[in-house]
Amino acid sequence: MKIVTWNINGIRTFRGGIKRALDSLDADIICVQETKVTRDLLDERTAIVEGYNSYFSFSRGRSGYSGVATYCRDSATPFAAEEGLTGLLTNHEGAVGCYGDHKEFGSEELQPLDNEGRAVITQHRIMCRGKEQVLTVINVYCPRADPEKPERKRFKLQFYKLLQCRAEAILKEGSHVIVLGDVNTSHRQIDHCDPSDTEDFSENPGRKWLNSFLHSGREEGRTNEEESNEEPNATSPHTHRGGRFIDTFRLFHPTRASAFTCWSTLTGARQTNYGTRIDYVFADWRLAMEQFVAADIMPEMEGSDHCPAWGRLSCCLLASSKPPPLCTRYLPEFAGKQQKLSRFLVKVDQTSSGSEKEDALPGSQEEGEKRENSNPSGAGSATGKRRSLTSDSVAPKGKKTKTVKTFSNPQGSLLSFFKPKPTNAVPSTEAPLMQGVEKTLQATPSPKTPSLGGDAPSAASGAKCGGTELSTSSTAEENHQRTTTTPLTPRAKKGASSGFWKSVFHGPPPPPSCKVHGEPCVLRTVKKEGPNVGKQFFVCARPQGHASDLKARCNYFTWVDKGK
Repeated sequence: MKIVTWNINGIRTFRGGIKRALDSLDADIICVQETKVTRDLLDERTAIVEGYNSYFSFSRGRSGYSGVATYCRDSATPFAAEEGLTGLLTNHEGAVGCYGDHKEFGSEELQPLDNEGRAVITQHRIMCRGKEQVLTVINVYCPRADPEKPERKRFKLQFYKLLQCRAEAILKEGSHVIVLGDVNTSHRQIDHCDPSDTEDFSENPGRKWLNSFLHSGREEGRTNEEESNEEPNATSPHTHRGGRFIDTFRLFHPTRASAFTCWSTLTGARQTNYGTRIDYVFADWRLAMEQFVAADIMPEMEGSDHCPAWGRLSCCLLASSKPPPLCTRYLPEFAGKQQKLSRFLVKVDQTSSGSEKEDALPGSQEEGEKRENSNPSGAGSATGKRRSLTSDSVAPKGKKTKTVKTFSNPQGSLLSFFKPKPTNAVPSTEAPLMQGVEKTLQATPSPKTPSLGGDAPSAASGAKCGGTELSTSSTAEENHQRTTTTPLTPRAKKGASSGFWKSVFHGPPPPPSCKVHGEPCVLRTVKKEGPNVGKQFFVCARPQGHASDLKARCNYFTWVDKGK
């Protein structure tokens, strides 16, 4: 059998469909994390996939956040399944059970640990060396410790503690256990691209927990036969360092470096393989030593900021005849037991459609917009008439008022102000100016002197009284003549418009070139809260990587000068 874990960073992002993605992994049990889907947004195409049965855990506090799902082939159907680690979300038969001791947790701590949809447990029957045994698969998406939120650090450690309590309790009952998923902590320095401080690297609380959870009597790896016989007793106190589980990847690749499963998409670190290994397949000691034949990662698989990790076992899966109640095909919205909202609307429309139309408010703009949005092509006459009626006159009461005749009113209506103006633009634009000129000329006294002596005073008085109007009128006429004789082409208008806006908005400054590669830099903005939040800076445009990697980003950095 083959089992796979993959943080998919959104289950609705698969371009070729979920079935194609599942088939490409070629596994019997596929555990995905960070589905970012809640139950109300889960569609049937994702929930029910041909050839698979699925089990989801949803975030109950935030939409588009967290979430895990386990897809099992029909040949690997489990006989029990459960959501969460505490047991508080289980209200059906077919649960896994074995919850362990919760004395270390407060009554108010357990429920939040399961409310974010971070765990799904499935229980399978396997055939190992001719003997039927039970295998429990715990699919987890462990929290991330946000440095700016100290409460999340405690939340993460509490989740680790609860996970270990549940896994060891199931193991104590005689079942084999596999814990796999995104653990959000790199275990050793070899699992990190650039350990910040080698002296304090192992002092990280998450790594301390991994040391207590994983068996580490010696370097994992099948180095000699004697170590394979040193099995930690699950029912007795630890007689050696570490816990009862093994990192299966390091079991087969104890010294492989740069085997990362997660990279930063913001810095393009996957191009330079500058990442961490935080996705694991953990198995109990006996199962790892006796049944695992291979384990590895799939960095060539793209589509997320993580890559899949897998393990292969020599044992065979025995399918259950019927999926457990947690299976998504039993959800009312997919089992055909719950009618869709459209069914209720159709039924109401048939019985009381006429009365609803009578009671509806005639001037409701919101309803009209809803009808247009739902049926833009058929919005047609009904909404158009209603829009025109409400535009002409606003009725203070919910009564239908006849306002169609307002169009024939000599005083005009509100719509007349929005009608297109006459095509002859010259009189409309020059009318005020010409009227001002006429008034000025009329106010000037008529000449009583001879032609030569009378022309001068009238011109002088015209210059004094109406010089502004005359100059403006002449300028307007000249401009009109220019526009009529040499109209601007669309390209010229576009160029003039772009030139104007460029003079108003300068835009970002031209990027400088980094000194190492001589390539244009990329503009970044500080988003972290602090004295520099909102400030912009330039850095090398290449992806992040080691300082010794010439293909990676150099250390060029400069703040943007606001004066430029």
